[in-house]
Amino acid sequence: MIFEFTTAPGFDFITFFAKHINAVVRDNFMEIPTEMGEGYVRKVGFGSDFKLTIHSYILKEDLVIKRNPSPETSSVRTFFFYNTQQDLEVKYESEENIPFSQKNDASILLSTNDLKTEICFPANSIIQYVVVAIAADRLRSILSIENPNNTIQTITGENASFLFFESLDTEMQLLLKNIVSVDMNNSMNGFYIQIKVQELMYLLFSKLSLRENTTFKSINSNDAEKLLVIRNEILRDLSTPPVLSELAIIASMSETKLKQLFKQTFGDTIYNYYQKARMDEAAFLLKQAKHSVSEVGYELGFSNLSHFSRLFEKRYGITPKKFSYTV
Repeated sequence: MIFEFTTAPGFDFITFFAKHINAVVRDNFMEIPTEMGEGYVRKVGFGSDFKLTIHSYILKEDLVIKRNPSPETSSVRTFFFYNTQQDLEVKYESEENIPFSQKNDASILLSTNDLKTEICFPANSIIQYVVVAIAADRLRSILSIENPNNTIQTITGENASFLFFESLDTEMQLLLKNIVSVDMNNSMNGFYIQIKVQELMYLLFSKLSLRENTTFKSINSNDAEKLLVIRNEILRDLSTPPVLSELAIIASMSETKLKQLFKQTFGDTIYNYYQKARMDEAAFLLKQAKHSVSEVGYELGFSNLSHFSRLFEKRYGITPKKFSYTV
């Protein structure tokens, strides 16, 4: 099933989505029809300029949600918080599906509404995520940061066009689960959700505040599309280190532009991003797949297992051998 929409003043996702699937919205709550699956979508408002949409469902068929670029300039900033254990996919334009969240990873996507996004939710998977839509001036008021870095200045500015990714750590995942599981029959729970959402945003912007204070480069849909292609290329084979010159050709960018935009979007250099993904994959193979240290090391392209152990310990603070014993 495909749901395609274009945001505009007065657009209400839950209302349009309910019409698309022949569901009914009551008190900002929509239950998924039984023929489609089970679960719900809920909207919670904290004023006209700060809204939250909560998705929690299991569907019988794949769902593709396409957001077209908004034809009008908007000050609304959209933050997508995805919990772990979901093999969600996001893509731009006509590219093939690109892994959005790795096996043991969780992600946050921050964007302006002028960029086209497409998100695929696989059938028979537990889908739990929240979407925060907040006006830039309301966001600045909530944050009240005296000397924000360039990343935060861009997000809270009025006329920026941006795409940022950030990881969702364990504390944030727990907050997300709390938000999704709240019983709204209690009249005070709207206030509780607002507090938890602001706590979630505090943790997010604490992470963003640690990014290097480099000059922001404007991004368009074509840039966003190419960056997702490059991310997919890096993650496609974690046993082989990325080659910058080859990635630049794929992206149709200069090496300098690619390095700058990738670090700006994902918060790290291409090689560091690759190494972190490599170690996260190693942790998954050790923890979930029960592979031995040597199996994991060789599978991820290490000919020197001591080097693998040093990198793993740097990432997780424990050797892969000890890590496998603690599982």
